[in-house]
Amino acid sequence: MSQLHSFSSSPVKASSKYGKKASEKVEKVMKELKAGTLKSGSSGKKVTSRKQAIAIGLSEARRAGGKVPPPKEASSKKSATGRKTATKK
Repeated sequence: MSQLHSFSSSPVKASSKYGKKASEKVEKVMKELKAGTLKSGSSGKKVTSRKQAIAIGLSEARRAGGKVPPPKEASSKKSATGRKTATKK
């Protein structure tokens, strides 16, 4: 029989989705959230949502050049042109 596959004993490191800078920024933002000092960008209102705080941290990491995937598009931004409307007879 022939050799099927020869695997090396060294482990293969999988590429992570988020970089070190992203986790550092999110950690910093979460500390600000817990301290009650985290403010949203344009309005300057106090942030109370955990999800919003994480989004702010990832956004800051993106601006700083960290390894972060692009943000998902919001469902409300879809155009109305793609919708089908009922036709009247």
